[in-house]
Amino acid sequence: MRAELNPINENLTEKHVVRRLMHYLVPFKSSLTAAFTLLLIGTAADVLGPIVMKIFIDNYLAPRYFPWQPLTFLGAGFVGLFAISALFNYLQVLMFQKIALNVVQKIRVDVFSKVQHLGLTFFDRTPGGSLVSRITNDTETIKDLYVSVLSTFVSSGIMMLGIFTGMFILDVRLALICLILMPFLLGLMWLYGRLSAKIYRVTRVKLSQLNAKLNESLQGMAMIQAMRQQKRMRREFGKINDEHRTAMLKSVRLNSLMLRSAVYSVYLLGLIMILSFFGIQSIGGVVQIGVLYAFVNYLDRFFDPVNQIMQQLTLYQQAVVSAERVFGLLDDPRMAPVQQGEKDPQIEEGRVEFKNVTFSYDGKTDVLKNISFTANPGETVALVGHTGSGKSSIINLLMRFYPVVHGSILIDGKPLTQYSDQQLRSRVGLVLQDPFMFVGTVAENIRLSHPVPDASVRDAARFVQADRFIEKLPHRYQERVGERGTTFSSGQRQLISFARTMTLEPKVLVLDEATANVDTETEEAIQRALQRMREGRTTIAIAHRLSTIQDADQILVLHRGEIVERGTHQSLLRKKGLYFNMYQLQHGKLAENEAAAGGKV
Repeated sequence: MRAELNPINENLTEKHVVRRLMHYLVPFKSSLTAAFTLLLIGTAADVLGPIVMKIFIDNYLAPRYFPWQPLTFLGAGFVGLFAISALFNYLQVLMFQKIALNVVQKIRVDVFSKVQHLGLTFFDRTPGGSLVSRITNDTETIKDLYVSVLSTFVSSGIMMLGIFTGMFILDVRLALICLILMPFLLGLMWLYGRLSAKIYRVTRVKLSQLNAKLNESLQGMAMIQAMRQQKRMRREFGKINDEHRTAMLKSVRLNSLMLRSAVYSVYLLGLIMILSFFGIQSIGGVVQIGVLYAFVNYLDRFFDPVNQIMQQLTLYQQAVVSAERVFGLLDDPRMAPVQQGEKDPQIEEGRVEFKNVTFSYDGKTDVLKNISFTANPGETVALVGHTGSGKSSIINLLMRFYPVVHGSILIDGKPLTQYSDQQLRSRVGLVLQDPFMFVGTVAENIRLSHPVPDASVRDAARFVQADRFIEKLPHRYQERVGERGTTFSSGQRQLISFARTMTLEPKVLVLDEATANVDTETEEAIQRALQRMREGRTTIAIAHRLSTIQDADQILVLHRGEIVERGTHQSLLRKKGLYFNMYQLQHGKLAENEAAAGGKV
């Protein structure tokens, strides 16, 4: 299994991560201002409740004085404050939630857009399941930051500030005593943040590995069952799952110790301090019961938001770790090669030239060495060689999936780097050995997102003879295509991919062994389609079955990244070199006969 992609950008500290997360809130300034206003009003109403109750206790209940008119106003005021608090807090929570969902939607679009423009170098080293985990699980965790954590931190912080304001209004000395609790609480938060961050990084990595292993298992299910690998896959999945469980257990132990238990201990300390203060005060004078009630009530209310903040710290740490991973993906520099320069040349003829191209995937081992050849308009150049000889690498460079560092590739005499993506992708058609089908209809798979009318779709299908089976489908061109086109045969998928390519009318045709996965009968139909597609176009074809490229204008024989032989089918047979040996392995005595007859057998 490929290694986990770089989990974190080392330049991202927690402060930078939080700052970038907050930057996503900038477009919602007006909504945030309204939400904060509602929050302040709701908090103020909540804080004033105990003060109203203190007035009732000290001014009316203790002296047993019950005039109906002021008591009615007090009662109405208390109920009104409760109603205002409930209504405005509901509205502010609703607004914060809407803002949070909009922000997370923007982050997911940014991440998905970034992935669409990453180069194949990135995907070569990235497990698909791990990448899916970042786009789904990690962004979902970031959503919790905006939906739950941010609103809780803000509302709880304002509530705590309001409670301290109420305490100072009632008794400055006692409020100062209660401030002694703050260093204990801040110390708990700091320590919890330091310890939990390490644990959550491990849990997120293990979750990515779980997704990667699951993705690998699902994609390779046929091979797993055919080779009876169920026990091995279950064992490997179980090992990763156990490591994830161990990390989660560490998190549970930390939360059990540092959250409610530790906070409750500080709460008891505060309650002891308040009761001791009033106990000492009662020795030398009268104690105001209303003030005592208000302070105990405030203390209880003060630790309710503290508990909420401490509990949300779990989600906060998870969100920060997930954000580090998401921003690490957003900051990944391995982008797909793009157009360079301001020129905008057009591909008119389709002449392809490789000049001394040397290429390495890892920067250490060259997979191509001084590759040079020319494919003129209308010609077919075939690439043959054993596995690992560099055939696919030549195609990857021509399609600009990877940048050319040493040497140059020209199309119509212009460097490949000067062409725009739109020009390159529309004028250079690629047909893969295993064509990819998208979920949708047959017509949508031929058209993709290009502005091609229905008539052109049908003409392209007719040109490659795909119309013969499409017209027999129940819904013809509107027939639904399942995931990866599994309801169609490999030959049918290949013909649809041919039609897809021909809708763009490319000048250069790139074939990656288009007949490798089809039966002999289907191969004949595909060969006829390929023959029509190649007419008037520059064609560069990778061939494993040498019989399919005997009519090529030029055959390049690759070995360990170098062109060791080049020529026509007949001339290469006469040389009795590597090509002759390869052909002999596939066709036996026929190779000897063709070589002896000058290739005319």
